[in-house]
Amino acid sequence: MVSLGRRTGESVDEPGRGGQRGAGHRARRRLAGGLWPGGRPAAQCAAGRPRALGGRRLPARPGLAGGQRVGRRLTMPRYRLTVEYDGRPFVGWQRQDNGLSVQEALETAAERLCGQPVRVHGSGRTDSGVHALGQVAHLDLPRAYGAPTVRKALNAHVRPWPVAVVASQEVDDTFHARFSAVERSYLYRLLNREAPPTLDQGKVWWVTRPLDAQAMDEAAQVLVGRHDFSSFRASECQAESPVKTLAALRVRRVGDEIHVTTRARSFLHHQVRNMVGTLELVGAGRWTRADVADALAACSRAAAGPTAPAEGLYFRAVRYDGEPPLEP
Repeated sequence: MVSLGRRTGESVDEPGRGGQRGAGHRARRRLAGGLWPGGRPAAQCAAGRPRALGGRRLPARPGLAGGQRVGRRLTMPRYRLTVEYDGRPFVGWQRQDNGLSVQEALETAAERLCGQPVRVHGSGRTDSGVHALGQVAHLDLPRAYGAPTVRKALNAHVRPWPVAVVASQEVDDTFHARFSAVERSYLYRLLNREAPPTLDQGKVWWVTRPLDAQAMDEAAQVLVGRHDFSSFRASECQAESPVKTLAALRVRRVGDEIHVTTRARSFLHHQVRNMVGTLELVGAGRWTRADVADALAACSRAAAGPTAPAEGLYFRAVRYDGEPPLEP
């Protein structure tokens, strides 16, 4: 769960800050004290910013990295990236002082490609431990490269971190990963069986008690539409309004898993995880559809269910004008 400057959702939701000093913090310490992934001495990096030849420090993250505008067009080409990542080693999408973020990993890779600081803009923020199947980002580079070259170079330079640029394309400078987005989609995976996860450890919410996916889906429809989602909003959420329009929320069983998918233009901080935590109570038979309706109407976080763990959440996709609708 979308803002980069202000937290508004899951990515936006979850998009969140997730201020945990976990694997991302330890990874950042390794970078600062030894070698960057790829073997570059950390002493040359100064918090991720390389030095130019001769020891002169490059400018600190300029807004356009030296680009100029000619009329309405940037002299620097802009690239749209579709990004997949495992959220476990990171403190979240956004750069933070307490550990390594996905944004920082990509920005460091871009610096290695072009030799200048580069700002990567995401379509939404994800918390620590939240994964992505189709995060969208954009960046401006100081010279033109073929889109396949950008994808291959970023994937080479971002190693060994679990981040992959799965697609890239050059776009007009009017495109903005965050502000041009018209819809975002999330997937939440629950593993509903007695045996613990092995291959998917850290990538699903393991729930051993039997869950009724049909009852969960029926109760979920109470939340579809335009509502005040205060009951499903994190206390630290910085969105100006708790009112959001949920375009879809579906629950279905897929083998031993239960998948919860949802779509909206934007989400409140922890909104998806709080909805899933509430629907899990319905699946377990502890709550009914009417209880979900009452929780929504209460407009109080205390009235709804618990926050589902971050590890089961995936930022699935982003839609822009002119593109086909997202599923479901």
